[in-house]
Amino acid sequence: MARRSSSSLLLLVAVAAAAVLLAVAAAVPPTCERIECPAYEVVDSANGFEIRRYTDAMWVSTSPIEDISFVAATRTGFLQLFKYIQGKNAYNETIEMTAPVLTDVSPSDGPFCASSFVVSFYVPAKNQADPPPAEGLHVRRWAGDRYAAVRRFGGFVADADVGEQAAHLDASLQGTRWAAAVNEGRAEDPKTSYTVAQYNSPFEFSGRVNEIWMLFDGAKVGSDVN
Repeated sequence: MARRSSSSLLLLVAVAAAAVLLAVAAAVPPTCERIECPAYEVVDSANGFEIRRYTDAMWVSTSPIEDISFVAATRTGFLQLFKYIQGKNAYNETIEMTAPVLTDVSPSDGPFCASSFVVSFYVPAKNQADPPPAEGLHVRRWAGDRYAAVRRFGGFVADADVGEQAAHLDASLQGTRWAAAVNEGRAEDPKTSYTVAQYNSPFEFSGRVNEIWMLFDGAKVGSDVN
């Protein structure tokens, strides 16, 4: 009996360890195991959100796109960026695909008014020293640490999803030590209420990963951020 109990205990420990490993693996979007993504460190997590620290990420971004549809605006911006990485740039250089594709969202004042969207592509490390310029696009760098409150969700992103998911993220942050810094970050950048990160190709139909990001300055929280 003692030997059987010991074997059962070892099995339970092994199962628990496997579950922990799976949870850790799930923390990184699976797409980032195949293609390059910006590096980040998770500094906190709770029910409904994760706090990340990004360092020195560089992006190529479109000009603002005015549209009533998030999906349509993201498609328009992605096509511009796809042509850019296929060689439609000043260097005629082909650039490796990365993830995620970001869409900064500045919502309109009403349901039938156009919102403003900026779509961005993460620049691979090998191109960051001299990213090719291109007409209608601009480079922006997150110099130093940049923090993001993040909520993850699956499936294909619909217009109705983005506001709802952003509201869920905002609600989950209330009452936490991050709430004031996130709110202040949004107030300092009124052009962007939140950002949608999409990790998958349009041709991937399962295992899709999307995120809502709210960017902020970690220094606003205090010196205990680590």
